[in-house]
Amino acid sequence: MSAAQRLEQRLRSARASGRAALLPYLVAGFPERAGFGELLVRVGTRADVIELGLPFSDPTADGPVIAAAAQRALAEGVHLDWLLAEVARVRPRVASELVLMSYLNPLLAFGLERACAALATAGFSGLIVPDLPLEEGAELARHAESHGLAWIQLVTPLTPPARAARLARASRGFLYAVTRAGTTGAAAEPAAVTHALRELTRLAPLPVCAGFGLRTPEQLARLAGSCDGFVVGTALVEALAAGRDPLPLLDALFSATRFPTPTSELPR
Repeated sequence: MSAAQRLEQRLRSARASGRAALLPYLVAGFPERAGFGELLVRVGTRADVIELGLPFSDPTADGPVIAAAAQRALAEGVHLDWLLAEVARVRPRVASELVLMSYLNPLLAFGLERACAALATAGFSGLIVPDLPLEEGAELARHAESHGLAWIQLVTPLTPPARAARLARASRGFLYAVTRAGTTGAAAEPAAVTHALRELTRLAPLPVCAGFGLRTPEQLARLAGSCDGFVVGTALVEALAAGRDPLPLLDALFSATRFPTPTSELPR
């Protein structure tokens, strides 16, 4: 089984148990580089998948909270080589699957084939590149597939249905459903996205995970059953920035992921 298949299976297993998967988002090296490996291990005890954001100087999809965290991590010297080494060091103790979120430039500077090989070796299952359109990603897709990695596609509220279907077919691991137009952080309104998520789960041949603007257990509880997983980033980064233990928040979020009806009654 490839890493991409393992990622998909992890999400399907959560659904089969009657809940949506929990995918916390961490900024690599934040809140401090020295303790990040141990933080990764602790968050992994509560997560199905952890999305690790590589800090970047021009994060076009990130809201102010995550952008500020990325700047702090960059100031501490966090970069892809460091992250790969740190993940490889603690990977045997991290219970969750790992996905990298990186803008394209750091991957190009590292080398696309070299990056995919190194990610697979370190123990990642997939990657998300929010500024790389599907039509321009043939090289990355080829290298990701050759190393067993999932290149995860994003669908936004502005994506036309025909293109959403194409992205769903091209994605591996899961399809990332952006719940609101714009950057991360601002709260999404569950009533406005439930129908769109259910439509995506009907057309996608793989799990659908929602992110951007999901901050509270109440939001997740209202959306539970409309998709296969939830990515929560800004609320977690805020807790870490304030010096709070992230596990109580993750426990509350996890409790909210239980489906309100049996999985057999949910669209798929």
